[in-house]
Amino acid sequence: MILTLALLAGCDFKLKPLDEGDGGHRLEVSRYDRLESQYLTTGDFSALQQMNMDYPIETRTLIEDVLRLGEVNDPQISRRFLSFFQDSTLQTIVSDAEAQFANMEDINAQLNGAFDWLRANLPDIPVPMVYAQISALDQSIVIGNHTIGISLDKYLGRDYPLYKKYYPESQRATMSREYIVPDCLSFYLLSLYPMHDFESRSQLERDLHVGKIMWVCNRALGKRFFRSPYIDAVERYMCANKNVGIEALLSNNDYSNIIRQMKGR
Repeated sequence: MILTLALLAGCDFKLKPLDEGDGGHRLEVSRYDRLESQYLTTGDFSALQQMNMDYPIETRTLIEDVLRLGEVNDPQISRRFLSFFQDSTLQTIVSDAEAQFANMEDINAQLNGAFDWLRANLPDIPVPMVYAQISALDQSIVIGNHTIGISLDKYLGRDYPLYKKYYPESQRATMSREYIVPDCLSFYLLSLYPMHDFESRSQLERDLHVGKIMWVCNRALGKRFFRSPYIDAVERYMCANKNVGIEALLSNNDYSNIIRQMKGR
C-alpha cells in the first residue's frame, strides 16, 4: 500500500503552553473548522475575515490546494467558496462534523501521548501545529511545513449514511474518530522520512517503507491500529536487532536486511 501525501505550505507553530513551570508544550487541535463552519452556514463575513487573519496559510491551502476553487486573492473567491458549500449534502456534512466534534479533548490527549513517545525516541522531531477543517470529503489529512490539517468530514464513522453511498466497506473501516491520530502520525512521519529514489524502488521496498512508518505509529500509540505483513516484517527485524533505534530505522532506506530476513536468509 502506498500512501500519497499532500505536502503543502505550512506556518509557524501554534502551541498552547503547559502550566507554568513545565518545560514542554501541549499540543491542542486549533479549531479552524469552527470559523469555517460559521462562514459556510451563515455567510458571516467576519468569520471569513478571521479565517484569513488568523489562519492565512490554512485558508490558502484549503481553497487553492484542497478544494481547488481558485486563487485566494481572487475578488470572487469568497462568493465561490460559500456557493460551493451551499449544496444540501455538504451543509449536512458541515453540521454533522461540528456536532460530532464539538469536543476534541480525547484527540488532544492522544496526540500528546503519541508525541511524548515520539519526542522520547526522536528528540529532534519538529512538533507540528495541528488544526481541524472541513474539506468536502477531499483529503483526510493535509500535511504542510510542520502542520497537520485534519478533515473532520472524513472521520464521521464507518456507518455514516453518506459514506455508504461512495466508499467501500474496506475504506469506511478507517473513516472513524479513532483513526484520526493514527492517520496524523503516519502522514506526518512519512513527510519527515520520505523514501529516496521512490520511482526506482521495488514494490516490496515501498511497502516496507510504509510498513516501518506504521510500525512506529503503532508503538507511539501503544496499540496495533495498522496491520500488514510488512509491519510484521519490521516487527521481526526490530526484535532481532535491538541495537537499532527508532531514528536509525526511519532514516535507513536500505531494506535488504529486512528482505533477507523475510526470505529466511
